[in-house]
Amino acid sequence: MDRCGARAARIACGVFRDSVAWHLCQQRLFGPVLISRIDSVSSTASTNDDVAAMARSGAEEGYWLRADRQSGGRGRLGRNWQSPVGNLYASTLIRLRPDDPPAPSLAFVAAVAAHKVLLPLAGERALQLKWPNDLLLDGGKCTGILLERESDVVVLGMGVNLAHAPDIPCRKTASFADVGTVVEPAALMPELASAFAAMLECWRADGLPAILKQWEVRAHSRGAELSVSLGPDEKLVGRFGGLAADGALLLELADGSLREIRAADVEIVRERS
Repeated sequence: MDRCGARAARIACGVFRDSVAWHLCQQRLFGPVLISRIDSVSSTASTNDDVAAMARSGAEEGYWLRADRQSGGRGRLGRNWQSPVGNLYASTLIRLRPDDPPAPSLAFVAAVAAHKVLLPLAGERALQLKWPNDLLLDGGKCTGILLERESDVVVLGMGVNLAHAPDIPCRKTASFADVGTVVEPAALMPELASAFAAMLECWRADGLPAILKQWEVRAHSRGAELSVSLGPDEKLVGRFGGLAADGALLLELADGSLREIRAADVEIVRERS
């Protein structure tokens, strides 16, 4: 196990149900900075909006807000994110430093952290990452990640389908309840926050290549057939050729050429046989 993996394992593999023990562990392993506070509310319009407001008021990096429900949750491209009670909806803030890797790569940081925490909940079912920032449970989307930036602050939101899989036209969704796993969002929140803190430290200390390496081993296999929508009138089909140094998707086209994709909707057509 590399330094990055060992650092993450110390946190992500530890399950602390007692909040005092959990915070003491945080202080011993990381010091007081990486997780500053976790708040919970019964209802809000958007945890991302609330955390952005907290950031403007001086909230420290590592602040998390979790809501039982959202009335105005959103995903990428402003899409509505259905937010019934029973799923996890949470946001945190990252204050960018001059030497940090590119801010968009925080999506990979969050995806790897979420996979580490959620994999034990999947049982024998497949849990894999899909470029750029989704988690799939048995091929259905179970987790989404949203980044929104204001100046040197990135607000990162995450939604996890624990109890319910929203019905979305033309898109397969899944929940952990579908595979017989019952977990309360409040119980999962400390583990998710600590795993993200560990991976954020890895991102800063070991660089983006260490994160992308961990992402690839948890994602669709190289050679998987992908459908890539670049807009309403442009769609490509090719095979997953890995990631570029900055995290762009490398799509191998039928003529053997590679195209770098930095913004698109991606669907897995077929895994490599």
